[in-house]
Amino acid sequence: MSEFSDIPEDRVEFASSVGLTELDPWQERLLRSGSTRVLLNCSRQSGKSTMAGIIALHHALTSPGSLTLILAPAERQARELFSKLVASYRVLGHATPANSYRKLGMELINGSRIEPLPGSEKTIRGYSGVGLLILDEAARVDDALYYAVRPMLAVSGGSLMMLSTPFGKRGVFFAEWRGGKGWERYAIPAAECPRISPGFLAEEREALPARVYRQEYECSFEETEDQVFSYKEIENAMTDEVAPLFGGA
Repeated sequence: MSEFSDIPEDRVEFASSVGLTELDPWQERLLRSGSTRVLLNCSRQSGKSTMAGIIALHHALTSPGSLTLILAPAERQARELFSKLVASYRVLGHATPANSYRKLGMELINGSRIEPLPGSEKTIRGYSGVGLLILDEAARVDDALYYAVRPMLAVSGGSLMMLSTPFGKRGVFFAEWRGGKGWERYAIPAAECPRISPGFLAEEREALPARVYRQEYECSFEETEDQVFSYKEIENAMTDEVAPLFGGA
């Protein structure tokens, strides 16, 4: 029997086993969730990456032979989430074999693989049969990457999680948050995170432009600085009553 046979099926219990004994209400709700499509719209420093790492590690340990991909816009971001996962793995008392712990990536003795990758549509197309796909900093990933990775779940029926702080009213994260179907959504502003003090938020509110503060700490999708027309103005200008100048039938 695998040395992972003692891993609890309950993810809240699993989180406790790696030292996370005091979860925020939203974190416990997320770990209890059985949804296969999750959007986390969270303030900076709210604990979203820690939760993604717990979910990824639990999936790898309890689903032998599975493949988990963690994608982020840059290698540094992918490495950061992966390091949280590895730290939890070590808390369990399992040493990571030298031949499987690479610069980015890990293969467990139960055959499961965890591959954190910098997001590039050209470099990820070779993967298939993904059991869990995590897009970190999803508001900043290229749309082409998102469209390229979704088919990886077609045969496996795997789960998809996107987590991010907002980054303007653009891109797939905003589109899915605003109108995507089948998603379980979590909006976690900094005021709901007990690890962030009201005093610190007051300082940030004074120091930052209001638009930036709302984006970083209040889960708000703001207009971009270089935008000539607001998202609302563009949306109101759209109509089916006028034929397009280019590309029309």
